[in-house]
Amino acid sequence: MDHTFHVDDIVQPPSKNRARSYALGAGGLAANASIAVSRLGGNCIFWGRVGDDLNGRPLLAALAGQGVDVSRCRLAPGGRTPVSAVLVDPQGERSIYSYRGEGLGTDPDWLPLQLIDTARCFLCDPRWPEGASRALDHARAKGVPTVIDGEKTEMRILLDLIPRVDHAVFSVPGLGNYAPGQKPAEGLRKAIAAGCRVAAVTQGEKGTLWMTAEDPTPRRTPAFRVQATNTTGAGDVFHGAYALALAEGQPIEAVMRFSSAAGALRARDGATPTRAMVEELIRG
Repeated sequence: MDHTFHVDDIVQPPSKNRARSYALGAGGLAANASIAVSRLGGNCIFWGRVGDDLNGRPLLAALAGQGVDVSRCRLAPGGRTPVSAVLVDPQGERSIYSYRGEGLGTDPDWLPLQLIDTARCFLCDPRWPEGASRALDHARAKGVPTVIDGEKTEMRILLDLIPRVDHAVFSVPGLGNYAPGQKPAEGLRKAIAAGCRVAAVTQGEKGTLWMTAEDPTPRRTPAFRVQATNTTGAGDVFHGAYALALAEGQPIEAVMRFSSAAGALRARDGATPTRAMVEELIRG
């Protein structure tokens, strides 16, 4: 669950400050991506673990209210649901303080992997590596395209998961953890050499740098020009749009542009866009 506070300034402690507004809603990397898939016209089943606490059931209800199928999620008795406090300044930049939860269990045996068999794409994040690796291996065995949100996490986790993925789409900090000390293009080549078909890094207003295994020449998809009001979740929406575009069979250049438009609208409005909004921005 994301607890979002809009503030005039993000100040250093010790301090006591007033927020201009507050919102409570579903958050998390793959959860936000799932909402994006649903709002952009796709069908999405979300697998995740929440605690049987004050945040768990409302979180699942919030996702279901956005059209996401959460019927296969795990409610852990005695577990504590991941939550985040999100501070957003007037320029739309944010600081996030996350609590990853506890008592949720790491064993992936409960995952209904057979549902991947008829999927058109599988997307995961690195927050639960045991579940991600099990599902990625199953998807690859079944020939289902896979995408990972290469967000900032431990290097050892990224080194384990990236070779299992077809499309590795990193954040700047995530790529830095995966390939420390290397330039972005070198980091992407490392992912290609590990077995990825496509490797990309989202770079905010600089756009998206990407390459393919067939042609490892770096290419850049420009960012759409928008006035950001809240950048929280923009990368997550990018990943959801990316997975949906892959599922629809769009060529990779179109996938990048579609995803960039969806992420830009999320940053502009602080809300996940509809399909019509994304298509209008692309046409413009």
